[in-house]
Amino acid sequence: MNIKRSSRRESLSLSSQHPSNGFVRVIRSVRPGIVSIVTEERTATSSGNWMERLLSDLHPPRENSSVRRFGSGFVISSRGLILTNEHVIRNSGPVRVQLHEGKRLYPSRTVWTDPRKDLAILQIRPPRLLKPLRLGSSGRLEVGEWVVAVGNPLGLDQTVTVGIISGKDRPLEVGNRFYSHVIQTDAAINPGNSGGPLINILGEVVGINTLVAYPSQSISFAIPIDEVKPLIRSYLEGG
Repeated sequence: MNIKRSSRRESLSLSSQHPSNGFVRVIRSVRPGIVSIVTEERTATSSGNWMERLLSDLHPPRENSSVRRFGSGFVISSRGLILTNEHVIRNSGPVRVQLHEGKRLYPSRTVWTDPRKDLAILQIRPPRLLKPLRLGSSGRLEVGEWVVAVGNPLGLDQTVTVGIISGKDRPLEVGNRFYSHVIQTDAAINPGNSGGPLINILGEVVGINTLVAYPSQSISFAIPIDEVKPLIRSYLEGG
């Protein structure tokens, strides 16, 4: 048997063709444009005293300290515009944004919302020009295509999960909101991922991670970016 020892150059060439290296490059390129969102919500609870609970009409609930909630978003303008889901910031107190490279939380203000589409744009004052993510085409997606979800699930910023496109054009009704034509993926999406990007292997945003089916596993949904691009364009052009 004639066994040929492979050269280091051949080994490196084979290594560079491994699928995981494609994901590494994509993630490295998009991370600077992905942010974590932290909101604060004040909750009211009654006293632990059983008599006060019994006579709650005489002892109104007392306000607790703020509860932190988490979401995700991504940069759409180098001057600090962030796109996220509207439900991430709805009924919240102060909304702050954490950039990818540090722990500092930047105050933000909400400059645009579309509750029907579950979309919102935040404005921060960044320390420098930011790197907007490139927007791709959700209409060109194929079932079985690889995608990457990046976000802030459970406060774990810059968490990356990988999956495929499991379905397209799914209609979903959640509460009083109807989502049409959403993308289904098996990339893991958890509380805190909402508003983060779903990215194709070219490093382009193809969807906004929005929903997860409980208690099912590996069934998550994203708003197609083709539905979002005209709204972003209209806002950026002052419309």
